Amino acid sequence: MQVGVAYSEYGQQVWMTIEVPDEATVQDAIDRSGILTMFPHIDLDTQKVGIFGKVIKPQTPLRPGDRVEIYRPITCDPQTVPRRDGVGGGDDD
Repeated sequence: MQVGVAYSEYGQQVWMTIEVPDEATVQDAIDRSGILTMFPHIDLDTQKVGIFGKVIKPQTPLRPGDRVEIYRPITCDPQTVPRRDGVGGGDDD
């Protein structure tokens, strides 16, 4: 079956479609994709993985058409970062 594997970081994104056996898991797809060779700093012991935006375990079985995503760790506290939605804070109010 065909599934996608995606990973993104500043300045570089990868999204590939690969063939995996029908009984493949998320971990199997990541291993087959070669993405860990392309991004050797990925640490699956600490980074979360998901399918279509939903965090799941690496042992989760795949279905045809699933998109496996490897998530980067959050590098800042979203509660301390100023919002950039154009509301307030500017001289153009």
